Amino acid sequence: MHSSQPAQSKPSIVFFGSGPVAARSLELLAPSFSIEAVITKPVTAAEVSQACPGVPIHTAHDRRSLNELCDSLCFTSHCAVLVDFGIIVSRQVIDRFPLGIINSHFSLLPQWRGADPISFAILSGQAETGVSLMLLVEAMDEGPLLAQAVQAIPEGTTTPELTALLIELSDAMLQAIVPMHLKGAAIPVPQETASLLGTVQPTYSRKLTKADGILDWHKSAARLECEIRAFIQWPKSRTVLAGKDVIITAAHAADCAPLTTDGAIGTVSMPHSGGIGVVCGEGMLIIDRLKPAGKPEMPAAAFLAGHKHLL
Repeated sequence: MHSSQPAQSKPSIVFFGSGPVAARSLELLAPSFSIEAVITKPVTAAEVSQACPGVPIHTAHDRRSLNELCDSLCFTSHCAVLVDFGIIVSRQVIDRFPLGIINSHFSLLPQWRGADPISFAILSGQAETGVSLMLLVEAMDEGPLLAQAVQAIPEGTTTPELTALLIELSDAMLQAIVPMHLKGAAIPVPQETASLLGTVQPTYSRKLTKADGILDWHKSAARLECEIRAFIQWPKSRTVLAGKDVIITAAHAADCAPLTTDGAIGTVSMPHSGGIGVVCGEGMLIIDRLKPAGKPEMPAAAFLAGHKHLL
């Protein structure tokens, strides 16, 4: 076992991460850790560097260039932390750190392994998710767990809102677990035996595409309401109303029985709540807010005021 850092000094780590989630995570970690170096993608280098000024920033754009970069650097940190990096990390890189790389993954593994666990937690309609700290392995999100914690998903939560909650939870866990791991006091345990979900089959998320944002009225209203919250940043939920391309930014599934039975799928009506109702494969979706192409976001009532021919 490698010796831990002196008690009076900050624990030294290398940070791997790209984009706003990584930048915010690094910003929160920086006061408590000595950040030896940051490794990110070229397109996110400026954003991530602002989170921790003065720290050396190195960039890689794929697995091969990451291997070459790490071969050229001499790290003294015994451990690295990875948050939302977006590049597959080889065993060659992992082994550069005597105590490995701790990956903070925003789900309760083995639930929602893969690229977009937050959106898929909302899409599934589940009531809670969480953060898993695992030791990185080459297989996708299959590493042994160091810690897990649960995060409730409040009703109506969007992906950005849930992301913010999980970043804070992740930071609290990293602040506690990384020093323990450096002292040999955090014992990695296989996901199959340690997950807070018990014995469950792994589920997998994926990268979203622009096509995911096209609203399909044959789906249930409840499912479409989840999609709108999950896709509010990307790819955004899109449809056509009154011949105009619009992005739906807020909606809810109607719970009034008569609204679930009238009209063909895709039929637009004006429900009692003042929003725009659309008949779905099951139930009716009430559009509360939307953004027409080239215009600012507005309440559904404001859109209706200029498009009375909808009804």
